[in-house]
Amino acid sequence: MNTPNASQLPVVAAMALLAATTMATAATAAPSLHYKCSSSTKSIDDAAYSGPWPDNWDMTLQVCAARSGATVYTYADVRWDGPAFYATSDATIFDGAKIRVQIMQSRQGTDPVVAEQDFPLKARLEKATPRGDRDGSHRTPVISHRAGGGAYGNAVVFLDWHKDGHGYQAHDFKASPSL
Repeated sequence: MNTPNASQLPVVAAMALLAATTMATAATAAPSLHYKCSSSTKSIDDAAYSGPWPDNWDMTLQVCAARSGATVYTYADVRWDGPAFYATSDATIFDGAKIRVQIMQSRQGTDPVVAEQDFPLKARLEKATPRGDRDGSHRTPVISHRAGGGAYGNAVVFLDWHKDGHGYQAHDFKASPSL
């Protein structure tokens, strides 16, 4: 990489200032997004446990979507209240856990997925307080994609309980309103 000589420094400085001004203008010109959200709650049974203690995980999922021109943006907020009977250091409740955030296109018949991304949840769900409480929340990053009218956000929680032999089981929640 060549370093500029003394005669090129004013040009380099002017170009850097122009680039910074252009980026700042673009950032302030970006529209503020108005997200529309839907929320739903489920009580999910630990499929790997059949003992005497309560073992359901109460999960609330809020899916939000917004539109700017032809681009749709969506994210999900998940909150959970897990049972406290597990050992506080138990990292084997799940073989896997993730949340899949999707942008769907509303059509007659089955709505196709136009974009999706998975985000890990296993370590977050298994984290406990010293008293064994497994309560928490997580907001996924925003995903975006160009989509026509009637697009909406969707999210699915996938849980694979430790050694239950069933693999990932999908848990559907309410999608965002259409945009």
